[in-house]
Amino acid sequence: MTSTSLPFSLRAAPLPLVPVLETADLRLRGPQPTDLPEAAAMHADPAFYRFLGNKPNSEEEVWRRILAQLGHWAMVGYGAWAIEEKATGRYLGTVGFFDFQRDLTPSLKGIPEAGWVLASHAHGRGYGSQALQAALAWADAHLPVDRITCIIDPDNTASLRLAQKFGFREFARTTYHDSTIVLLERLREK
Repeated sequence: MTSTSLPFSLRAAPLPLVPVLETADLRLRGPQPTDLPEAAAMHADPAFYRFLGNKPNSEEEVWRRILAQLGHWAMVGYGAWAIEEKATGRYLGTVGFFDFQRDLTPSLKGIPEAGWVLASHAHGRGYGSQALQAALAWADAHLPVDRITCIIDPDNTASLRLAQKFGFREFARTTYHDSTIVLLERLREK
């Protein structure tokens, strides 16, 4: 059978794995290959990566992150959204939930781990709050869990404030990749 006789198009759009969420200023959508240039630039910015391992990520590493974000949706039914500014269509970062099977104590395996990153130029505009609020509302409606966690560098006060604003509370500190991190949890209200 040749490709011209296949009963489907090889150029077909991917299945809609990722629900689209909207806020006043943002569209949260599935990661796309066209996000790579902006995402790579974001991950190369010292103001961005200082709390994320304190080293830049190569374009290859960023591409693997994008693939993992989409792969989470296929494998576990949740994952990350690309954050897009509605007014400009510009990629600003990501927000979502993961199960990275991290090797740390206490273990977070099997518990959705919230994560969010925004490009430095988008800081201070309320976009982090809008994105996290939309993602958590989705999680509350769709994830059958009573607990969501996150990990944050103890010096990242802006991210710690954002987590606390949405009900995350510190439950431990540990070492991950030779750095101290804060583990936080958000319990579903019953």
